[in-house]
Amino acid sequence: MSTPVQQPPQSSGGKRKGKTQYVQAKRARRCDGGGPRQLEPGLQGILITCNMNERKCVEEAYSLLNEYGDDMYGPEKFMDKDQHPSGSEGEDDDVEAALKKEVGDIKASTEMKLRRFQSVESGANNVVFIRTLGIEPEKLVHHILQDMYKTKKKKTRVILRMLPISGTCKAFLEDMKKYAETFLEPWFKAPNKGTFQIVYKSRNNSHMNREEVIKELAGIVGSLNSENKVDLTNPQYTVVVEIIKAVCCLSVVKDYMLFRKYNLQEVVKSAKDPSQLNPKQPVQAGNGKEAKLESGDKSSQHDPVEGKNNQQVVPENNEELGQIKPRSETQVVNDGGAKPELESQVTERSESNENDIS
Repeated sequence: MSTPVQQPPQSSGGKRKGKTQYVQAKRARRCDGGGPRQLEPGLQGILITCNMNERKCVEEAYSLLNEYGDDMYGPEKFMDKDQHPSGSEGEDDDVEAALKKEVGDIKASTEMKLRRFQSVESGANNVVFIRTLGIEPEKLVHHILQDMYKTKKKKTRVILRMLPISGTCKAFLEDMKKYAETFLEPWFKAPNKGTFQIVYKSRNNSHMNREEVIKELAGIVGSLNSENKVDLTNPQYTVVVEIIKAVCCLSVVKDYMLFRKYNLQEVVKSAKDPSQLNPKQPVQAGNGKEAKLESGDKSSQHDPVEGKNNQQVVPENNEELGQIKPRSETQVVNDGGAKPELESQVTERSESNENDIS
């Protein structure tokens, strides 16, 4: 509702009175079905990065999550707005029991209105946060990536990465340490153990230090079990730390490197052969002469000027070489044959001279 704001009357009678201005009242930032509208501590969900189109990203996320969510957890069940939870009014004579029951019905109706997946404002550009209810985000996202990795079927165009967020807290070092001590226990507390790495990303936050956060979290993991070791090449678990403004999002995921850092665009790409990555390798692996010939042909194809020069020079040289050899041979023959011709001419001339003298 807009509230009118009147300006104070002016002293001069000849001037017009000021018009009444209306100021738009601030609305509560809540979802249609209840729940928070912004990313805040205490939420679980899925953090999604996109490429300059957040509205299309939300649509693709709803379609993809509902498809695999129905596959894992069955179809979603929720009540319409006109429906009310079952319960008879006036059956209990006790007023306190009736009030308690009514409060319970209101809570139940609010919970029923909450959707399984609900988009909330993340606080950063090109980042979408989907709040989840009643599911385990890490299992759902792992199932999605595993299926896409096997089938190699691309199902999104705008979504880039999809990271499950199992817990959120305030983005302050003391709050993060206190929260991580209990959050990391299911994966790293004895007798559980494994190799791990920590991935850190900060958006719209300047008071957190990357090295300090990684050092503190690694110390917590080591204190839970001394057999937990760091592995940066192929770890069993990856601790994902995503900080947006004053909220820290944490999760522990598997197969982080196998699924291309949970990138939906990269995970569907098939691994290329070494020959496709570097076509010069098989040529070099073969015969050296063949490699030189093929490399010469490729160079002539890539550079037309050099190719023409090579084409002009090589045949000329070949012709010169070919001509030099026969010419040298003919010259040798001619030189060898010229001597008898000269000798015969000399003998003939000497004979003729002798005849003339006689």
